[in-house]
Amino acid sequence: MDLLPFDEYVAQLPRKRMAAGVLLRSVDGRILLVEPSYKPTWDIPGGSVDADEAPWTTARRELQEELGLDRPIHTVLVIDHEHAANGYPEAMVWIFDGGTVDDIEHLHPTDDEIISVGLYHLDEVSGKLKPALARRLSVAADVATRGGPLALCDDGVRRTS
Repeated sequence: MDLLPFDEYVAQLPRKRMAAGVLLRSVDGRILLVEPSYKPTWDIPGGSVDADEAPWTTARRELQEELGLDRPIHTVLVIDHEHAANGYPEAMVWIFDGGTVDDIEHLHPTDDEIISVGLYHLDEVSGKLKPALARRLSVAADVATRGGPLALCDDGVRRTS
């Protein structure tokens, strides 16, 4: 059996995108969402994981860059495998628990990528979120509220086994 030279082997390994976001909730269960300037759908604070950056580092960095909020990132709530779609390759998406926010009046977008910030119940904004994100956030909110182990998802659908 012939083995590939190491450089060739590494070059042919699969590549996946990776993203990390932060779930911030109000005490009444609303979720903090941001309205990006660069796409039609809303999101949670977060973004793409840079090369040589851990997902938890990305989550904290993006929270600081987008909202000027610097806080420790708590536990992982969801790891979601997002299938390739709409020209994007498949991805691994992490959602971290950012805790609660009581007053968003002091939160102002610090990045031109963010138009607005608000607290919403998911049923209020379902049409403004990508369906997979809406499912993923529902699972993340459930894990954050009930506690327990992180949830593994496929396109926002919680795996049962």
